[in-house]
Amino acid sequence: MTAHGTDTQSHNFNLLAHHMLGGFGGMGEGLSIQIAPDGRRILWAAHESAPKNFTGLDVSDPRNPQIVVQTDLPEQYMRSNSLEVVGNTMAVAYQTQQPGMTPAGMELFDISDPENPRSLSFFDASGPFSRGVHQLWFADGEFVHMAAGSADFEPHNQLDDQFYRIIDVRDPTRPVEVGRWWLPGTRVGDGAPPVTRHAPENDFGFRAHNTNVYPQRPDRCYLGYLDGGMIILDIADKSAPKMISRWDNSPPYVGFTHTILPLFERDLLVVTDESVVDDAADWPKFVWVVDGREETNPVPVATFPTPPVEQFAGKGGRFGAHNLHENVPLPTSWHSEEVIVGTFFSAGLRAYDISNPYQPREIAAFVPPAPAGSPVGTIQLNDVFIDERGIVYTVDRHVGGVYILEMDF
Repeated sequence: MTAHGTDTQSHNFNLLAHHMLGGFGGMGEGLSIQIAPDGRRILWAAHESAPKNFTGLDVSDPRNPQIVVQTDLPEQYMRSNSLEVVGNTMAVAYQTQQPGMTPAGMELFDISDPENPRSLSFFDASGPFSRGVHQLWFADGEFVHMAAGSADFEPHNQLDDQFYRIIDVRDPTRPVEVGRWWLPGTRVGDGAPPVTRHAPENDFGFRAHNTNVYPQRPDRCYLGYLDGGMIILDIADKSAPKMISRWDNSPPYVGFTHTILPLFERDLLVVTDESVVDDAADWPKFVWVVDGREETNPVPVATFPTPPVEQFAGKGGRFGAHNLHENVPLPTSWHSEEVIVGTFFSAGLRAYDISNPYQPREIAAFVPPAPAGSPVGTIQLNDVFIDERGIVYTVDRHVGGVYILEMDF
């Protein structure tokens, strides 16, 4: 129900616990579950910005989460933002505030003793035009797929500094790049004409964001490329990825294509465009349903119903689509091809039934009060992960920490 006089809302989500993470509750886009060797269930969470790197939270009892470890970043001008766990190995992305800063790249950790994460290696992605790694995908224990810069990549425009890279981590002490791809026309010397940029007020960059690869189609990467739209790559030969198709809705929309979630059993793709400007100045930012039956010609067929813009747009901070629960192909992840759960910043967490892909409908919502000390005066739910028990973890971008929920639908 919605509380009178506030924007607080809880419909078909039940709050089990809320943890402020010791006063360091500004969380990024990395949530992953480990079943530790001693049987404990650890939620690993990346922080949005310094000083903290990542936190391990024991969620064996989801009603009583407990911090087991919280680490610091090497430098204050870094962020870790993205992490993934496979077994007892964790990959963490490091991005710097400005190009040329170090360290920038990826660090691999042994987390078999959760209280004492042990560094296995560091993959350097720094360079004169690089800010390092913004996002990574690690699900098969063998390869990390990342949105990153590198020492040898000079973009035509600094906004285009991160591209798709494939890193072999089968020996986690010696990660090595095996392939890369960028949108033609974004790298100096690639021989393609420069890309046509968006209007200056909507020019956020032609660079990679989410780099999803699934075992149902291990020869495909589903790539969000911000102002470049949605891209499907053939990665059967990891040394030479090839573009199969590109779907771009901007203009007339304003870019920042973020996540592509393929629903393999239904030949559908769910695509988000991230809101990145406060007070809904970049509205609308939709979640799209795309017909993927012909992967060379993806066609949009619907958008999710949006939270009421008149209610949330002026509340402070961002308002619009962001992350989805991505059906991560691990045994600790919940999977659904008919219910999609995503975060919408000030409009909280939302669940949608897309059993009819042409008429998605909202079935649940959770909008907590603004956490104490929020710099924007409202909640900014940033990411979501659902474990195989159906327990939902969602995090606030600024100070609110972790909210643990159960689904009632």
